[in-house]
Formats: sequence, C-alpha cells, structure tokens
Amino acid sequence: MEDTQELKDIKQSIQKVVLAMARDPKNTENYHELARYYAMQEDYDKVISVYETLLTIDPRDEQALLNIGSIYFFQQEYRKALKYFEKAMSVNPSNYLVYYNLANTYAEMKNFSKALRWYNRTLDFISNEPEIYNSIALLYHDFEDYVEAKAYYEKALSLDSQNLTALVDLGNVCFKLFDYEGAFKYYSQVFSLEPDNQTVALCLANTLSLMKDEARANTYFEKALQLQGDSLYRAYICYAISKSDFGKYDEAIALYKKAIEVDPEQPKAYILLGNMYSNQRKFAEAEEQYKEALKITQLDPDLYILIANTYYMNNEIERSIYSYKAAVGLSPENDEFKLVYIQVVEDFIEESRKDEIVANF
Repeated sequence: MEDTQELKDIKQSIQKVVLAMARDPKNTENYHELARYYAMQEDYDKVISVYETLLTIDPRDEQALLNIGSIYFFQQEYRKALKYFEKAMSVNPSNYLVYYNLANTYAEMKNFSKALRWYNRTLDFISNEPEIYNSIALLYHDFEDYVEAKAYYEKALSLDSQNLTALVDLGNVCFKLFDYEGAFKYYSQVFSLEPDNQTVALCLANTLSLMKDEARANTYFEKALQLQGDSLYRAYICYAISKSDFGKYDEAIALYKKAIEVDPEQPKAYILLGNMYSNQRKFAEAEEQYKEALKITQLDPDLYILIANTYYMNNEIERSIYSYKAAVGLSPENDEFKLVYIQVVEDFIEESRKDEIVANF
C-alpha cells in the first residue's frame, strides 16, 4: 500500500489495538480486529500470525480457522488450507461455507470426487445459491464433461436468470459442444447486460464466424476492436482467422499485422501470419515471420518444425534438416519430430546417392 493518510490511520489503529491487547490479552475480539487491519495492509503473514496466537487462546474460533484457510487457499497452499477448513468443520459442522471451501480447495487440487462430494454436502445446507451450482458446473467443465456442466449452469440460471457467470460459461460450454446457436443465445444475453464487454463481443464474433454468418461476425469483430479492454490483440487475431476462413486473405494479412502493432512481443500473430504465407507458398515471407517469433520464444521446438517445413516445401532440404534437428534437440521425447527428421535425412541421402550414380555414368 502507498503511504497515504489511510495507511497512517491504519497504523495508528494497529497501535491502539496492540495496547488494548496488552491490557486484556485474553480478549479474542482484539485479535480479530488486529488481523483485519493487517489484512487491509495486505500483510497476510502477520494476519496468520495473529490468528495463530488467537487459536492458542481459543482453539475453536471458527472465524480464525476459516480465515487462515482462506489465506492459504489464495496463496495456493491447498494442503494447509484443507487443514484449517477441516478444523473449522469439526468446530461447526453446520456451516455450509466450510464445505464449500473444502470443495473449492479440492477442485483446485484437481480431485474431482472429493470436490463433488463436498459441493453436494454444501447443497444439503443451502440449495438455492446459484454460485454453488456454478462451481459444480465449473468442476465438470474443467474435467471436460460439458453435458453435466451445462445442466448445472442451467440450474444456476433457473435461480438467477441474469447470473453473468452462468450465462458466459453456458455460452462457452455450448461452444465446446459445437452448439453455436446456443452459444450465440447466451453470449447475446450477456452482451445485452454488458454492452461494453469487449470479450463477449469477441465471443459473439467468433461464434457467428463459425456459423458462417460473415456479415454479422464482422459487425461484432468491429465492435470488439472499438471497445475498451485487454482483448485487442486477440480480437485482431480472431478477426484475421475469420477473414482467412472466408477467403479474404489480404484482409487477414492486414489484421495480423495490426495485431503485431498492438503487441509486438507476442509470438502468435507472427506464427499465424507465417502459416498464411506458407499456405500461399510465399516461403521467404513465411520464414521471416517465423524468425520474428523465434526472437521472442527461442526454445520453441514447434517453431523450428514450422521453419523446417517451410524450407522443405521450398526444396531447401539441407536447411530443413538443420531445423528439424534443432526441434528434436529441443524436444527429444517427441517421437513424431524424430520420425520426420529421420525420414527427411534418409530421403536426402537416397536422393544424393542417385545423383552420384548418375554422375558416375
């Protein structure tokens, strides 16, 4: 935090609470108050320390246990978080938040069965909270069970028809299930609620593009480019891909170049532009783009494969061999890279021998 008047006030408040604790060291409310002030300073190590001291006075302080667990959760120290949530559960087995926190923690640990168990236990106590259904849906979503995810998002929407999380994620699930009409429906609902949302405008554009509705897709791509947000680079790339899919290659190239202008330190636009040039058999231009990407991500074996393929298609076999070899060196466990490299080398040797035989005649 900056050294503002607010920070000075917090420091003064901390001093007052510390004095109060000195006068009455058994008063647990003082510990909670001190922890809150440290949390306002974002000094979570001190928050934990205060709560740990409090727990020596009252080991069954449920709020302290939950708060320590939550801090460890957000610090991604999930096993420590579980320890405190489980202690909180033993103190108050009727608090649904304990089960919800346990479920969220197991979900982050990718333990599907335990996460689902505790989400269902949460529902035993509170069954009308849409965010719980959203969390269960996300669990299924993360494990790529999109049908079940869809059902739980729909349940969340039945409880709150304007729940943005459910609407957005339902759109995403429908998209994954190739139900583009459904995706468009849910994204449209979100956009009606948040007409300045650049990401949703882009989702609508991508969906319409896959629905082969070029005119409306272009409209939403243009909206995405005009709206404020952090998806501008992605918007140019997606727009370029759409233009390419509709055969508008010159426009696609121009959009990839716009993406590069927006963020020249990202490799994706260079790679996709290189792929486009390669497909057009403009091998020199493709090589140039791939090498620009290579300046950013020097140890990417896939890039060396793309460069090698470009050389190979341009009949520069020896140069392709060096690039294939580099890819294998960077990813020695990739059998596909090895097979391609070996095949190209063998073909090159065989062709060279043919030339030698012809020369001898």
